[in-house]
Amino acid sequence: MPSLKIKPIKAFEDNYIWCLTNGETCAVVDPGDAKPVIRYCKRNNLQLTDILITHHHSDHTGGLSDLLEAFGDINVFGPTNPNIQAINQRLTDGDNIELASLGISLNIIEVPGHTLDHIAYVGPCGLFCGDTLFSAGCGRLFEGTPRQMYQSLSRLMSLDDDTQVYCTHEYTLANIKFTQAAEPNNEALLNYKGWAESQRVDLKPTLPSTIGQQKAINPFLRTNNKEVQQRAEHFAGQALATPEAVFASLRAWKDNF
Repeated sequence: MPSLKIKPIKAFEDNYIWCLTNGETCAVVDPGDAKPVIRYCKRNNLQLTDILITHHHSDHTGGLSDLLEAFGDINVFGPTNPNIQAINQRLTDGDNIELASLGISLNIIEVPGHTLDHIAYVGPCGLFCGDTLFSAGCGRLFEGTPRQMYQSLSRLMSLDDDTQVYCTHEYTLANIKFTQAAEPNNEALLNYKGWAESQRVDLKPTLPSTIGQQKAINPFLRTNNKEVQQRAEHFAGQALATPEAVFASLRAWKDNF
């Protein structure tokens, strides 16, 4: 069987629809728009067999109807949220799915925070985490609580450091501006910033990242770091007793940054 490749399909201003392919068939993650997926599949002679949905926001689900019309009877995996009517394989924490045409399996992790229905997919090929963990950032809390997001990110942090992180948005450079305010003396962040800027100058993605890289540069995963704690306390105007409280302060600060 041909080796698996994971390619970004650009959509909207800053979305990536990740395409997992063996050169013959493919699966896509969070297709907010069907048109670029259909074009990509046609150009590369690919048959779409599976769709993975992380949460209900329209920029992650908007292409479902047109893709089902274009490709017929395919698997649509996603959370139990009944409002995403196109899902025919509903998943909860601890489930395992097989993408038979690609020969890969993925485990399901429930990661509420950005939304309450948010799930992530993880396997040997990487982590597909939607809008939960970004490079140098994390998702805004539209429905969940800081505690829920902190716990969700903690679960992702427990994955192997070399796990590839495929999030949905090219937010890296914007996130780094906040990250430098939260931890200005982080040398690893400074080096990463230079690399990310060179990528974007050449219109190349800054993704995927890795769990290990995010542990080194992402303040939302560094709430035990003394400098991050001090900066979060300065924003909050009070001492913060726990890493969870530091996270909540960072998230509120980022929302108004």
